[in-house]
Amino acid sequence: MGVTLPSVLAIDAGNSKTDVALLAPDGSVLCSGQAGGFQPPRTGVVAAVDVLAAAMADAGLRADPAAGPWAERVSACLANADFAVEERELAREIERRGWGRTTAVHNDTFALLRSGLPTGADPCGVAVVCGAGINCVGMTPDGRTARFPAVGRISGDWGGGGGLAEEALWCAARAEDGRGGPTELARALPAHFGHASMASLIEAMHLGRVPHARRHELTPVLFAVAAAGDPVALSLVHRQADEVVAMASVALGRLDLLEREVPVVLGGSVLAAGHPQLNDRIAAGLAERAPRARISVITAPPVLGAGLLGLDALGSPPEAYEKLRAHFG
Repeated sequence: MGVTLPSVLAIDAGNSKTDVALLAPDGSVLCSGQAGGFQPPRTGVVAAVDVLAAAMADAGLRADPAAGPWAERVSACLANADFAVEERELAREIERRGWGRTTAVHNDTFALLRSGLPTGADPCGVAVVCGAGINCVGMTPDGRTARFPAVGRISGDWGGGGGLAEEALWCAARAEDGRGGPTELARALPAHFGHASMASLIEAMHLGRVPHARRHELTPVLFAVAAAGDPVALSLVHRQADEVVAMASVALGRLDLLEREVPVVLGGSVLAAGHPQLNDRIAAGLAERAPRARISVITAPPVLGAGLLGLDALGSPPEAYEKLRAHFG
């Protein structure tokens, strides 16, 4: 008789952090762990998967092949898995480590979409994630998908927390030196880091006195300035909203879903924060371009979606889904 394993090793790895959860057959979470950001384009595949191993170690799971397999299925939803070749490379490296009897790798935006679909619902809808970056996926019950490369400006992307911070800095720098119009951003952004001027902040950033990794702290400052009525800051927030609407509408159109009542799931730190200037404009834009779309904002950890996808693959009973959802609130 074979050894009964936990059902799913669920992994969600984003640019800034990685979460793992080991799920029992009934959907309960046996253990969980966390590690740093997952960035294979910068570190290479092996070093990136080492981050997943670190999250497993944080959960009390030995990540070497001699210790596994830990689960029937590894369900890994990974940032930077934007092309099929990347998904295959990452899946091979995870399989090599023997963590599960079977392995599936998806782009992490599919975890968001799955989280927004109720138990028993057809896999049909569109998700837009706007966190450090921005991405969008869609799928239909017959297996069709809509995706974007989502690798930055070379693939036509704009926004996300990192992009918004860069745009805010650009506008503030030009406002202070006279190349652009006035904006409260020129005072608020340097003040956040204890500087009196943009010139001082620019020098500090250039010389590494303000680490690049801290630039994301400026995105909430941008939203606060926009909420106070600053026209330049508000224009950036509105542009981000319009970009979300464009991505969702294009994905819906590719899948022939513009006229159907389907979920549009929003998530990621920028969208989950609930800024009215952003989310209300998204709702208005989608009401015009996809009037039957049902918008929801997901705040549960994305590892939930990875777990649900794993339960899907194993044909788990409905109560397992409900237990897993209850664990993550």
